Amino acid sequence: MFEHIKDQFPFPKHKWRKFLSSFERMEVPAKTLLLKEGEISYSAYHIEQGIVRAWYNNDGKDVTFQFFLENTMFSSLESFKKGLPSMVSFETIEPCVLYKINKPDVETFLEEVYENRELRSLFMDALFERIFDYMKHFFSFIKDSPQQRYLNLVQQKPEIIKRVPQHYIASYLGITTVHLSRIKSKILRERLE
Repeated sequence: MFEHIKDQFPFPKHKWRKFLSSFERMEVPAKTLLLKEGEISYSAYHIEQGIVRAWYNNDGKDVTFQFFLENTMFSSLESFKKGLPSMVSFETIEPCVLYKINKPDVETFLEEVYENRELRSLFMDALFERIFDYMKHFFSFIKDSPQQRYLNLVQQKPEIIKRVPQHYIASYLGITTVHLSRIKSKILRERLE
């Protein structure tokens, strides 16, 4: 289950057993709200199966800005770390198998990570990977057309295209579903010519 995390963080086996025993397995249906915008996050999640989206409310319109797939951990980082109200909501798109861990257990794990220089560096790399994803998405809105953003998504994250409903993809790209349909039709026409 947590093999990719074990590979990333080479802890002794007894510490892994203790850490992994802190997780609670959950099976939840699609459209389950795991954290609501404005609430404080006291948990982090690992996805074994399914997809979760992060979104926020913009004047009554829900805007998707991140997708999390299998073998990913997620939480509202600013809320989880600082106890601030979350700026986003997390909702399952598909039925999911999740593993939930509470803040005190994560803090115990992180204390051990911080004590070990190599583990601390690996943890920071993993954290910055997520921040880089946010930055790439943000900059794509500045420099890329909606069509290019869609093509980037198709190339870089084809699982999202296959499994996520079109209205969430359109929201993620910052366009309407009608505009997304036009983009897809245009790309198809260009390929047929």
